[in-house]
Amino acid sequence: MKALALAIAVLVVPVAAQAATKHHRNHHVSQTARGSYAAQIACTQYGCIPVQKGCYRESGRTHGDMPSGFDVVTCPGSGTMYGNR
Repeated sequence: MKALALAIAVLVVPVAAQAATKHHRNHHVSQTARGSYAAQIACTQYGCIPVQKGCYRESGRTHGDMPSGFDVVTCPGSGTMYGNR
């Protein structure tokens, strides 16, 4: 009886291990891959806010050109909002 159980275990364990290591890929296409806008969040000195479309976030600087630890929002044509860059 023990020999039969051992023989079954020898056959089942490699099959279970192979099934556990197979990679199942998700074929879902992300929103950005389809061309839609992916919203960004900028954590400014006034709190975390969404970045408007057409603008981008970058690291803020103090007047002495040291990192401030906050983000600033920069929009082409409008300049920098919520801090210095």
